[in-house]
Amino acid sequence: MKKIIISKLFLYKHRFKIGYILLGLAFVGLLFLVPLIAQKNLSTAEMESAVSSYNLEPDAVFNGDLVDLPYRLLQKVSILAFGLTPFAIKLPNIIIGILLGFLLILILNRWFKNNVSLLASILMTLSTIFLSLIGTGTPLIMLVFWPVLLLWLGSKIQGEKRPEPIFCFAFALSLLLSIFTPYMIYFAIFCVIFVLSQPHLRFVIKRLPKIPFIITALIVVAGIALLITNIVQAPSVMMELFFAKDFVTGEFFNNIANGMMPIFSWSTSPDGPILSPLVSLPVFALAPIGLFSTTKGFFASRNSIATLLLIFTVVITGFNPSSVVFIIIPLSILVAHGLKYVLEKWYGLFPENPYARISALIPLSILFAIIILPNILHNMYSYRFNPNVAPYYTNNLSIIREKLTNETIVAEPESVEYDFYKILEGSTDLKVTDTPTKDRALAFLKKPAKTPEGYHLSRIITSEKSDNSDIIYLYTVEGE
Repeated sequence: MKKIIISKLFLYKHRFKIGYILLGLAFVGLLFLVPLIAQKNLSTAEMESAVSSYNLEPDAVFNGDLVDLPYRLLQKVSILAFGLTPFAIKLPNIIIGILLGFLLILILNRWFKNNVSLLASILMTLSTIFLSLIGTGTPLIMLVFWPVLLLWLGSKIQGEKRPEPIFCFAFALSLLLSIFTPYMIYFAIFCVIFVLSQPHLRFVIKRLPKIPFIITALIVVAGIALLITNIVQAPSVMMELFFAKDFVTGEFFNNIANGMMPIFSWSTSPDGPILSPLVSLPVFALAPIGLFSTTKGFFASRNSIATLLLIFTVVITGFNPSSVVFIIIPLSILVAHGLKYVLEKWYGLFPENPYARISALIPLSILFAIIILPNILHNMYSYRFNPNVAPYYTNNLSIIREKLTNETIVAEPESVEYDFYKILEGSTDLKVTDTPTKDRALAFLKKPAKTPEGYHLSRIITSEKSDNSDIIYLYTVEGE
């Protein structure tokens, strides 16, 4: 009987390729499924984002309307293509999330062995914090996307003897577009300081082809000049790009405490629609192990990057507590380091025993199932049933599109609801006003102080997402 050699089996030879394919399919499927199931409702921040994107003008680059410009442009295209729906508002996050997930997988695969990068990729791309970013239709995801893209492009430049000019151009263009996202100017400065402080990276820059390097530098300088010009024309742009709109200097350390709370707390923060914990306890336990294991080779690029990015996360969280989502980048690196350390120690105990290595797959599989499945369920159900999170989200848009046909929606002037539902006028027969008229039925988003003259209350539309269940008061002309 012929002896079976495990190393020659198809599944063994291609185990990592199969693993990455399965991870990719599960990841893409979840990205489309979770936002539709868990977060098909909208928060006020998502409504404000949709209004800002829809009102984006063609000359935004020249009139000072630069903040989150790439994201808002993508979201506007999505709304124009699919109408004002929860899916259209969240679609940019799904698209960017797919790119972000694969970039994160590519970075980990470039810095670590296949077994470590595959396991770390599974933990991070299916984590609560990652799935929450994907399912929320706001530009917050760009705070994570740009650094991951720049790190991957940087690794493509650093890891080659003669880097391809295309990667130099892509890095410069990405760096230019990233500075339109709040706090990314700090990251650009961080990149410059980090490169200058790393002897190996300085050596790589010196060896870059001269012409691509000069063109790259010119692209960056042109972007900075454009930014400065817009700041001069609209000084408020500087405040939004460097700090939060409502940032108060004395609140810096309070913002850090509030931002870090969802990481260490097991109950959801009452200050906003943020799920906690952002990462599960087993994943969080791997991070300190990874941080400890990096002390021996701190000055290696990936090790010092993780530590410095943790410091960067704390700083920008002081400007805006929501910026704590940036921690997913250093956390991914530290979790990979932690897994690497644990696996090496386990294999070191049984260097010549293949059965011990194989037996480790059973508890490892159970552990990953225990980590991943609760993360997904936590993300899916908390937005619907958690009393500290659910009130921040409403399904009013879906109900209005389903229940109303040709009525006039009455909303308070200069409110988020007024500007948001005004977008419906272009694609439906609905009208939005702050002053009722007598030509059609009226739909009030809040109960009026008194019944409009010549009308009578004909129907109250309710929703399980409202505290008092009533969300729309429908008045029709008397006699109808």
